[in-house]
Amino acid sequence: MRTLLITGPGGSGRTTVAAATALAAARAGTRTLLLGADRDDTLGAVLGTPTGPAPAAVAPGLTAWRPDAAQGFRDDLAALQERAASALELLGAARLDPEELTPLPGADELALLRALRTAAPGGDGPAYDLLVVDLPPAARALALLALPGELRRYLRRLLPPERQAARALRPVLGRLAGVPMPTESFYEAAARWDLELAATEDVLADPGTVVRLVAEPGPAGADAVRTAVLGLALHGLRADLLVANRVLPGDGAADGWLAGPVAQQRKALEEWQGTHAVHRVAHLGRDPRGADDLAALAAAPAVPGTEAGPGTGGDGAPAAGRVAWPVTDRLAGDGVLVWHIPLPGALREELDLIRRGDELVLTAGPFRRIVALPSALRRCTVDGAALRDGTLTVRFAPDPRLWPRSR
Repeated sequence: MRTLLITGPGGSGRTTVAAATALAAARAGTRTLLLGADRDDTLGAVLGTPTGPAPAAVAPGLTAWRPDAAQGFRDDLAALQERAASALELLGAARLDPEELTPLPGADELALLRALRTAAPGGDGPAYDLLVVDLPPAARALALLALPGELRRYLRRLLPPERQAARALRPVLGRLAGVPMPTESFYEAAARWDLELAATEDVLADPGTVVRLVAEPGPAGADAVRTAVLGLALHGLRADLLVANRVLPGDGAADGWLAGPVAQQRKALEEWQGTHAVHRVAHLGRDPRGADDLAALAAAPAVPGTEAGPGTGGDGAPAAGRVAWPVTDRLAGDGVLVWHIPLPGALREELDLIRRGDELVLTAGPFRRIVALPSALRRCTVDGAALRDGTLTVRFAPDPRLWPRSR
């Protein structure tokens, strides 16, 4: 199954583009699931058919689903209270009733991740050929894509696997310490969360999963695209297409009030075409509503055509998906190991790199990514970094006790 993650700056029309892309794929005979997480059901407004917490057919071959974040939040917190009953009783804490719970910020994103895992191959849902996901605006979407890995890192730090041998000693430790110990269900829940997060990571890292950016050409859209591309690169991702939405007609606008906006759009499009594979979506002159308007948008296909261009491979296939960060062993040459991280040139002045234990903290603009070092680099020290031709090269000096330098 192919998964298409669609995001862009707020107000760029990403929900409309996601709906139009899904509808076009369904009409082409592809079994398609359209997934969204907006509580206001903007997806249903665009489709002309309300969407809800249960997957429902909205057109032949097209199913739409908007997970209920509120109910999922209540169920999860109730289950957490049950597993932590002994600790709550020790603290004298009163339990919360499900009826008094309201979703906290971030509940929508968690519900979307769970739905993404359910809809993926091997999940609990029916089989589809294509999954189109209407992600939140770009900054929130990037935080969402990083969430499974971050949560797994938290679990490993809080409950390291090598320390779970204490599970067999819980009764003895409880009697010696005189306090309740974590129950078996606590460890089982942690293991289940780790498996679920790993499965979600697998979906995001799958070669069939790509990100597609939507933006309105113009100064604000150009700035937003640069920021989004920066964040995607920092997380090892690359967009397959940049959808230029609401493109104004250029003919006959030279003397009218549209001349200024058209000139701005033309300038942004020329810049984008030099660095991205761009698909233009014309402005309809109205807010698209319903299947007929979505069909009139002529959205980009779920699988782009074979036309070669900027941002595509030599065979025309989109250069998208996960980007490899290889380690080059140059011990025989200058006695260093080098980690190559493909990053855009915009990072030249913005990147901050810090070594922290067995992790590398990369910060660029508003984005941060913490990555575990490859095993070959964990005994090495950072010996400098340089950006050249869009690739950040991090040099590591090996521990001389393990890797003697060549003379």
